[in-house]
Amino acid sequence: MGLRINHVSVNATDLQESVDFYVDLLGAEPLTTPNFGIPVQWLALGRTQLHLFERDLQPTSHHHFGITVDDLEPVYRAADRRGAFDDIAFKNRLVELPGDVVQLYVRDPAGNLIEIDAPGKDRLPDDMRAQLKQLWDFYPHTDDQMSARLFVPD
Repeated sequence: MGLRINHVSVNATDLQESVDFYVDLLGAEPLTTPNFGIPVQWLALGRTQLHLFERDLQPTSHHHFGITVDDLEPVYRAADRRGAFDDIAFKNRLVELPGDVVQLYVRDPAGNLIEIDAPGKDRLPDDMRAQLKQLWDFYPHTDDQMSARLFVPD
């Protein structure tokens, strides 16, 4: 049986503002959405959907979802235009994991934390690479921990 996550649902304090954010940042595609009796918008992110629902709720500090992209630079530039970087939850907006995976941390308009993952620190332009911190710079890692890998398909 093939298993995969088919959608993630997050809060939006202003539904249209959040829709615009995900369309601009990730190229999300708005989908026809059923009526749930509250403002809801489904978005396509590849084969996975992101469901936004409008409620006056506050997100937690570290609860997040991760999205893999082929090229981190356009996402970084869109986040920069929107002032969406998060430098607090994981100590820096750009973090390198063992296995040469770069993570970008941003917050959407409702404050939800999003982790954007891409392979290859050497693929980053100089200005982004200069901001990159390695996870093991913050926390010591054993050899076993350095062998951990986040799945990022090619």
